Amino acid sequence: MKNEYTIKFNWDDEAKVWIATSNDIIGLILESETVENLMNRVKLAAPELIELNHLPKYDSVKFEIEERLEFA
Repeated sequence: MKNEYTIKFNWDDEAKVWIATSNDIIGLILESETVENLMNRVKLAAPELIELNHLPKYDSVKFEIEERLEFA
């Protein structure tokens, strides 16, 4: 069986930051002003949290990036 973890990136328009969360990786909540910086932070934090939470090693990580635009 393949172990895949999903990490979601959402834009918070009020705070003007991207937020990374995951239902699969306990404790993963990060924010940054750019997707690139957030991706770098996630690459460091996710493996560490997976190990600390005694989760199975992953075969792949899926990123879901969502930005909502509101028009007046």
